[in-house]
Amino acid sequence: MTTRDLVVITSGLSTPSSSRLLADRLAAATAAKLPVDVTTVELRDLAHQITDHLLTGFPPAALKDVLDAVAAADGLIVVTPIFQASYSGLFKSFADLLEKGTLDGKPVLLAATGGSARHSLALEHALRPLFSHLRAAPTPTAVFAATEDWGNDATLRSRIDRAARELAGAMERREPAVVTDPFLLTTSFEDLLRG
Repeated sequence: MTTRDLVVITSGLSTPSSSRLLADRLAAATAAKLPVDVTTVELRDLAHQITDHLLTGFPPAALKDVLDAVAAADGLIVVTPIFQASYSGLFKSFADLLEKGTLDGKPVLLAATGGSARHSLALEHALRPLFSHLRAAPTPTAVFAATEDWGNDATLRSRIDRAARELAGAMERREPAVVTDPFLLTTSFEDLLRG
């Protein structure tokens, strides 16, 4: 079985954060169902670089590596805290940096954390439309973890397992991601010199 690349994006603002905790549990559950190489990215550590890229149009090296990893990934797990009934501004700023076509058909597991269950619909009215607009392929099950969910581990574990199973299946069915370099020479340098 081919090992796939899974990139986990979390935009929790504190250390430690419940968003990172949920991201780690989702990644582990997915890895239990499919051989994956997991790369976890905390957007909090890239906040200044994200802002610099938005202002200058050029990503600093560490951010470029993350954007390249997202483009090359076979699947994504994205986890954001919910603020004001939507994803965090840091999460949206990162999404704004994704080039058109980067997520075309890419399986994405959507997840979020929040203080109360009343924020759970943000997954459906904010995150799912965003990733549909980016032409990704969000899995049917999204996972929301409210503060009280951490005390009810069986219920949360069941949702995590179902979502991870869906993501693993979608990644397994999809052809491995291939990233093409638009600047890659398809003609040898010698042939170019010959004219």
